[in-house]
Amino acid sequence: MSKSIFYHAGCPVCVSAEHDIINLVGKDNVEVVNIGEDRSRILEAEQAGVESVPALVTPNGNTLHINFGASMADVKG
Repeated sequence: MSKSIFYHAGCPVCVSAEHDIINLVGKDNVEVVNIGEDRSRILEAEQAGVESVPALVTPNGNTLHINFGASMADVKG
């Protein structure tokens, strides 16, 4: 993985964190995945260690949970 991946569910907390992450690391260095809209990526996020969103998975595989918005159980419904 060459970019960080920022997973979120589209809630206001997540969208705010998305803007901050893009400002910090640059738009070209992060892929933004809204798993509220693209539910096919939920399993991928869970396999990367995402337990709640918003979360950032770094290029070396570290999962950073940011400002708890929703658990993955809540996202999956």
